[in-house]
Amino acid sequence: SEASYMAPWRLPWRDSHPLANDSFSGRAVWCPRNYVPGINTILALATILCSRSSGFAQEKLRLAWAGASPTNSPVWVIQEKKLLQKQGVEPEIIAISNSPTVLQALLAGEIDAASISVTTLTSSRLAGADTVMVLGVVPTFVDHIVSAGNITSVEQLKGKTGAVNRLGTTSDMGLRLALRRLGIDPERDTKIVPVGGTTERFAALSKGLVHFTIIAEPFVREAEKLGFRDLVSIGSLKIPSWCNGILTRESIIKSNRPLIMKLVRAMVEAIHFLKTDKEGAKAIFRKNLGISDPEGLERAHRDYSSVFPEVPYPTPEGVKTMLDDLAPRNPKAAAADPKAFVDQSLVRELEASGFIKQLYQR
Repeated sequence: SEASYMAPWRLPWRDSHPLANDSFSGRAVWCPRNYVPGINTILALATILCSRSSGFAQEKLRLAWAGASPTNSPVWVIQEKKLLQKQGVEPEIIAISNSPTVLQALLAGEIDAASISVTTLTSSRLAGADTVMVLGVVPTFVDHIVSAGNITSVEQLKGKTGAVNRLGTTSDMGLRLALRRLGIDPERDTKIVPVGGTTERFAALSKGLVHFTIIAEPFVREAEKLGFRDLVSIGSLKIPSWCNGILTRESIIKSNRPLIMKLVRAMVEAIHFLKTDKEGAKAIFRKNLGISDPEGLERAHRDYSSVFPEVPYPTPEGVKTMLDDLAPRNPKAAAADPKAFVDQSLVRELEASGFIKQLYQR
């Protein structure tokens, strides 16, 4: 049930609006008899009142993201370029350590939308939640299989141990699906273990605790500098699967569709920036990933700019891949309709307005 996803904590949101204090509660304010305020006092009060009143015009949107990866770079662009503020929205953009925790925040009403792994969409909706994807960001796996330096072929992965972040996450599913496409049975031919983030996986490789893992650029370049091998580009396999997208709840769309539409518009604008401004995109990656290697940044832009969709419809095909992967373990997944997991109406409305066409000047 949805209740099983409710978070036992609350995020530290900002205090209430400054107008919600005693000075504006309607109480009488004492002042000396026959007091006449000077022009400077009147102007100062007018400035304060105008600035506070303008706060009411600013809509609020709470957006969380998980994972220091270029998959979340559109959110970084939104923040850097103030794309929501330009539409009259004051965003609260929060980084949270992992997608399941972001999902908990979404279902607890702590945030309005999330940029996260779409595996959380399938698991939560199958459990009865009203989560839905309104925009697709990364429609396939852009990762690579990186191995110890002495492994030179996919065939040599048989009998070896591979590392993922957590079992059941995008990295786990991506590695297993890729191995199957390459003729390796991940359950019979290999052992897949949860190790943690990129740093932890590098450490496990270095110590010989695991023999291969799944990571994306620009971290593949960092792995090569440490002596590991870029064995396979999973992106070349073109597996249809939404690795990242914008998730919200049907109840939020129903109650405040215009606000979610503004987020969709900002995401489309951010994706356009990443696809068309290479140097700007690499600067965003450098700032948010802490990577300065020019070749790594170049590779990251190459991999991601080619898959970010100009018209980011959240298509059901990528959801079907996830449901098919879940089906052997969850009977509900086998019977589920992938179309029920996506809402294409917001992107369709934005496309019909001509905004996307004008953005790309077609």
